[in-house]
Amino acid sequence: MSLEAYDYPLPPELIAQEGAEPRDMARMMVLFREGPFRAEHRRVRDLPLYLRPGDVLVFNESKVIPARLLAQKPTGGRVEVLLVRERAPGLWEALLGPARKAPPGTRLRFLSPRDLAPVEGLFAEVVGVEGDGVRLLRFQGDLQAHLEEVGEVPLPPYIKAKVPLERYQTVYAKRPGSVAAPTAGLHFTPGLLERLKGMGVELHFLTLHVGPGTFRPVKGDPERHEMHAEPYEIPEATAEAIHRAKREGRRVVAVGTTVVRALESAWREGEGVVPGAGETRLFIRPPYAFKAIDALFTNFHLPRSTLLMLVAAFLGYERTMAAYRLAVAERYRFYSLGDAMLIL
Repeated sequence: MSLEAYDYPLPPELIAQEGAEPRDMARMMVLFREGPFRAEHRRVRDLPLYLRPGDVLVFNESKVIPARLLAQKPTGGRVEVLLVRERAPGLWEALLGPARKAPPGTRLRFLSPRDLAPVEGLFAEVVGVEGDGVRLLRFQGDLQAHLEEVGEVPLPPYIKAKVPLERYQTVYAKRPGSVAAPTAGLHFTPGLLERLKGMGVELHFLTLHVGPGTFRPVKGDPERHEMHAEPYEIPEATAEAIHRAKREGRRVVAVGTTVVRALESAWREGEGVVPGAGETRLFIRPPYAFKAIDALFTNFHLPRSTLLMLVAAFLGYERTMAAYRLAVAERYRFYSLGDAMLIL
């Protein structure tokens, strides 16, 4: 399909600038993959009404790091740094702006975002240039020790409000490494998780560190779009829980598109989901035969985005675009801090 097929009109005021409070009071549109198109309008806290004992709910426990830093060159010029991922101890992939003003050999010192004063003991040197504008930075000093001091939340460009890091973090986040939140999980509260466990739903976790490619728009022919690599790790317990559920005819419910991409990337014919660490560039779009998941809980995504295409592959293109038209008409809130949909 053409890129234009995934466009839809969205009034700017429907782009959420803050999350629901409490988190599970966000609205939830419930949709069905079979039968005539229909939608039910609920709240996220109603999720137990749609899940069954024995369902396996899989979450991404990656933790957002304060990955946006402000640096200064020896000339006094400032450069914005967005950390992407740590390739080796002290060696980071990063996006710099403006990148052309920081060629290899440039030495950077970092500034406090509060008063723009230099932070003692933390420097980096640009040591390489890679594709898609990625620079390699070699840090001198303990970046992890300074990160809370020098870093800020790397909010998506469509969020204009100031959002504290703890609100842009899932309540179960454990493993630091993402530059964007796995946003479907932002709707869950400790109380909702306890209710689900109490009714016999199995809760399991994996890690996929979200990179800045999640904001990268598709341009031109979707068939030519290349996904940025993102690292994932699936524990043995999660893979085994999925295998048992598949054998016993129970459902695997993915919380977010990051979980979908990790599980589908780790699926091997005859083996199922293979545990361990890997890297995914999987671009899921129609037509795609899903192997690991049976249901999906996700947010409302950008027009023309790879995430919208993933939903269309799971729910069906016509149903997906009908659901998005309905969401606009019903004034659902969109994107990272917005409302959710449950696809059964």
